[in-house]
Amino acid sequence: MAKMDLTPMLKPRSVAIIGASRDPGKVGHVILQNYLNAGYSGRIYAVNKNATEVMGIKCYESVLKIKDTIDLAVIAIPAKFVPETLEECGKARVKTTIVVSGGFAEIGNVDLQEQLKSIADKYNMPTLGPNCLGVMDPRSRIDTLFLPTYKLSRPQVGGVSFLCQSGAVGSTVLDLIAGEGFGLSKFISYGNAAQVDEVDLLNFLADDPDTKVIIMYIEGIKRGRAFIETARRVTRKKPVIVLKGGRTSAGQAAAHSHTAALAGSYEDHEAVFRQFGFTIAEDISDMLNYAKIFNSEPFPKGNRVGIITNGGGIGVLASDEIGMSGTLKLAEISDKSKTTLRRNLPPLVNIRNPLDLAGDAGSQRYEEALSVFNSDDSIDSILAICLFQTPGADSSVAAKLINFKEKSEKPLIVLSIGADYTRMHKIMMESSGLPVYDSPYAAVHSLSQLLKYAEYRKNAPN
Repeated sequence: MAKMDLTPMLKPRSVAIIGASRDPGKVGHVILQNYLNAGYSGRIYAVNKNATEVMGIKCYESVLKIKDTIDLAVIAIPAKFVPETLEECGKARVKTTIVVSGGFAEIGNVDLQEQLKSIADKYNMPTLGPNCLGVMDPRSRIDTLFLPTYKLSRPQVGGVSFLCQSGAVGSTVLDLIAGEGFGLSKFISYGNAAQVDEVDLLNFLADDPDTKVIIMYIEGIKRGRAFIETARRVTRKKPVIVLKGGRTSAGQAAAHSHTAALAGSYEDHEAVFRQFGFTIAEDISDMLNYAKIFNSEPFPKGNRVGIITNGGGIGVLASDEIGMSGTLKLAEISDKSKTTLRRNLPPLVNIRNPLDLAGDAGSQRYEEALSVFNSDDSIDSILAICLFQTPGADSSVAAKLINFKEKSEKPLIVLSIGADYTRMHKIMMESSGLPVYDSPYAAVHSLSQLLKYAEYRKNAPN
């Protein structure tokens, strides 16, 4: 299957903003401002036939007047003018375009959208949209989102790429990613997918060296057979976490009016996802929880989990979740490890799994337990519970967990529940690449999904 080269769209050396405006309320103004704020180092051209300059940048009447090769044109003008403008982009040999404008098939203007696709195909010009936010890549400092930075936080550079059919879901999740502390490789909002669709985007990200994990929100799949072929290839290389909108008849009707997506049977979609190793998220929280662990942790070698805790009751709840997971089980601590732990921990600590270090446990007890669990071949993954409300838990414990993560070859995840003081330490740990969860269910379920994907990768045919 032929693959589109989307490099000029995501790593452009030159960008034309068609619809750049001096009016702060206009989409074209916000997009141009975002490029300037992001520190984009390429060449920026503003196109507005009614202005001579915008924000100190010279304006051109048409993209045809620009005497330079344009890698990307971002089109933010009323829908009825888009076909003519896209035709000009084709004649100017613009390499790729993004149509952020709405007013196409999602409101019944199917013919107008077909014109857009026909022009893009005629010039072999990859075109994203219409009715989309476009793209953001923190590495190349491109940002076509027409949402100002004071309203939507921009994530740091990282390894998670996010494909999203909905601008609203996309902006919400981006804001959450920035708050969670794990970084973004690329964000691509593709809206109605008149030409470039989820198949093209998955194919591109499969070979993108900056993308470690793919998360996606979709409402419909246009090319079923091509999607299956792509799914088979992509998930052998990288994990794909998918959240599907339009799982009910009500949701399918809403999806069609939103992005003109033909949502189809959710059961059919789910069967394809499961067959080809997609990790299925039930909601936005799941998607973020899975992305954190897939982005940071190695694959577990087995299903045996060791729990270290400073709160017995939370350890019990985590044990229950492991027992109900259907994939994980509590590890049996080896006799050698028990002997070492008994020698180095206080008598009040009961040497079993979960290993309850007691409420006064500080960084020294955590270090001892982590070291023993890491060297114990009967333990495949470690769940460290740290309740920062207890007397011994402070920043030194968080630092110890961070330092241990850097040298451990086993998955290590943290469960920490609480308000302000806990959140401060959660940010501290997550900014260092350690996944932290705020409920036993979220922690265990995320580890379970990591194991399921590891087994898929191990058993998937070449």
